[in-house]
Amino acid sequence: MEDEFKCGTCSDGACYYGGVYTINIAKTGLKIGAIKINSEKPFLWASGYWMPIYNDNRQFLWYLDARETIIKGFIDQMKEGFPDVIAGTASAGIPWGAWLAQRLNLPFVYVREKQKDHGMRKRLEGLPDEGFQEKSVALIEDLISTGESSKSAADALREANGILKYCLSIFNYGISGQQLEGLGFKSLLDFNTLLRTAVVSGYINKENLETLLDWKKDPFTWGERRGFTKR
Repeated sequence: MEDEFKCGTCSDGACYYGGVYTINIAKTGLKIGAIKINSEKPFLWASGYWMPIYNDNRQFLWYLDARETIIKGFIDQMKEGFPDVIAGTASAGIPWGAWLAQRLNLPFVYVREKQKDHGMRKRLEGLPDEGFQEKSVALIEDLISTGESSKSAADALREANGILKYCLSIFNYGISGQQLEGLGFKSLLDFNTLLRTAVVSGYINKENLETLLDWKKDPFTWGERRGFTKR
């Protein structure tokens, strides 16, 4: 059973997908309730689907050590050099992007979910009128679920003549499908590593593990197969 959720990139199975900070993020997230797992009382996602797992990275904002771990994790991902600009997605990616920009002494913008329907009708807030002028940009997300909003944010940056150097998130459920192809999104913590950490730490038992592995195979029918109708 354990082999089913190894990432496949680490010879000893001790996955450090996002660098040395990955396991700490997983353990802290489970401890403070930023990551919740409950197959008996599943969570209703914004998409209308019922899921046995829910991620709320806003919980990390309260804890200084957790914030520092995540920011250092993002910096560790930038092995090919720092970008010219940091961009955060609204609203949950804004604090992480702003902290990262401050740490690296770089300009910061944030990407609205959609263009405003009043005023200057902007979608990119903080960006000068001349746009990026081919400056390199790191897009910071807190979470990737289906990947649709992440792709939309990336498209908005490119349309403003930004060059995407990095697309980074704290957590990725791994169900984004085709949406993120070609964007090179990297996450500090992925679903498989979270499962491994949850099992080793005793947060979930074998039955919970089997449920989550079943969910991962077909997440969008999981709820209905258990009597939870999509809303």
